[in-house]
Amino acid sequence: MEVTARLHYARMAPRKTRLVANMIKGLPATEALVQLRHLPKRATLPLEKLLRSAIANAKHNFSLDEKNLRVKSALVDGGPMLKRSRSRAFGRVAMIRKRTSHITLVLDEFVPTKMKPKKAKKAAAPVIREASLAEIKEIQREEKSAVSRAADRETGPGQRQPGFVRRLFNRKSV
Repeated sequence: MEVTARLHYARMAPRKTRLVANMIKGLPATEALVQLRHLPKRATLPLEKLLRSAIANAKHNFSLDEKNLRVKSALVDGGPMLKRSRSRAFGRVAMIRKRTSHITLVLDEFVPTKMKPKKAKKAAAPVIREASLAEIKEIQREEKSAVSRAADRETGPGQRQPGFVRRLFNRKSV
């Protein structure tokens, strides 16, 4: 069961918010809350509030246990920009872009189970048929041609592979 919580128009740049969001991906919800509480980033406050909201949604709407929740994904998309201007030298104007973010947090339920590895089933013995000498030679020719085609794709026909020195000094000269 997936639980989603969204926050639109957060007044933070998406690039800075993604740094924090990527840190909590895949963590259990309780550990993610602890991480958010102790990170010295401004984006932790709205993300912590959003995570608490998602946990509350899971409890109230789907009656899930918060100990079995983990952060499946945390997406941060760019929102609209507020454009402001600032005066600069020689009577010019510089644009200031105040960025906003749209944050989507998806929680997923995981149930830790202690499963024993299943025993591998024995496969039926393959059917062996005898091939004639002509068939064997034809298969060998096909394999050789496939290998040579693969080598040509990597290096090109008639070219030799670059050595260590050539890779080391791979500049525009020569």
